[in-house]
Amino acid sequence: MPAVPHVDIESLEHFDRIVASGATSMTGWRVQSVPLVDRTLVLRRLKPAGSVFLGCTLEEEAATWIRDGGGLIFPTIPELPFDPYRGFLYTADELYAGLSSGYEATPDARIYAWSRQQDERGDTSRTLAAALHDHAIADALAELPGDRPWIGVMGGHGVLRGDPDYRAAVLLGRTLARSGLMVATGGGPGAMEAANLGASLAAYDDASVETALGELAQVPSFRPSIADWAAAGLAVRQSFPGDGGVSIPTWFYGHEPPNVFASSIAKYFSNAQREDVLLRRARGGIIYLPGAAGTVQEIFQAVTPNYYGDPATQTPMILVDTDHWTAKVPVWDVLQRLAADRPMASSIHLVDTIEDATKLVSA
Repeated sequence: MPAVPHVDIESLEHFDRIVASGATSMTGWRVQSVPLVDRTLVLRRLKPAGSVFLGCTLEEEAATWIRDGGGLIFPTIPELPFDPYRGFLYTADELYAGLSSGYEATPDARIYAWSRQQDERGDTSRTLAAALHDHAIADALAELPGDRPWIGVMGGHGVLRGDPDYRAAVLLGRTLARSGLMVATGGGPGAMEAANLGASLAAYDDASVETALGELAQVPSFRPSIADWAAAGLAVRQSFPGDGGVSIPTWFYGHEPPNVFASSIAKYFSNAQREDVLLRRARGGIIYLPGAAGTVQEIFQAVTPNYYGDPATQTPMILVDTDHWTAKVPVWDVLQRLAADRPMASSIHLVDTIEDATKLVSA
């Protein structure tokens, strides 16, 4: 038998459109966080077999109809600062809502605080809620248009606004976006913020870039105040709106707040899942700017599939700054030794400048 096509329904408007199109069955429907308390009569006219309802609000009559007819209902989970069944990626405006009252008042801060409590309590229901959330984020991420190759940009979160390395990462992001590539970062501050910012400035001239950099340099770090740092970023984004690409941060590193310049933010609880998704999607190549332990972890996580892969599965890996990767954090020698006599040898590169890096991925 042919597989039944799935239909993801993530808003009441979408639900109403499908019903109005003449639907008689809900087979294959996956309805996420849609308020359906006023749609009981509509639901009872539809055959529920094979449907799945995730965190939807339903009248008991409708819920009974769905269950008795072969549908599956995942109930809402109370007392959560997030929706584990959400159908969309985050935006900076959503994560930083209420910032004027301080960072602690924002959804991003409240969710991080919840995640810390989960770690301490080891509550199974909390673990399940986090897993359901991350599954929903992965599903929403998969729905992003795939018309542009993804280029991963990794690097240290400690690079300050106003530093030459920050400016270089901005120019890198702008160059990649102007080449028709999707900039994807780990979503944090420093080099990651700079790359997303650069992508958002792809349509602007050099003078606008310098203006944006000058304004941001007034608040160089998220320490001591995340609120001031984020507010400065939001002000620049308002002055220079644009597509900043994708970021995939994590509450595992909750002390690193998400930057505001990515247009789509896929924030996970699981750092391992988040890194796997980011590296797997960046098939166009990954550029590693100077960083420390987190960046090194990302390097070797990408090395493994390249090491065991064949020539057709290789992902280009470009390390920028010879001195950093051979002396300060000497991973380049290890990469060369692993790549010897393997297809991986053609996929690893060490360059000195941003310009050299872009030539390897923007052809």
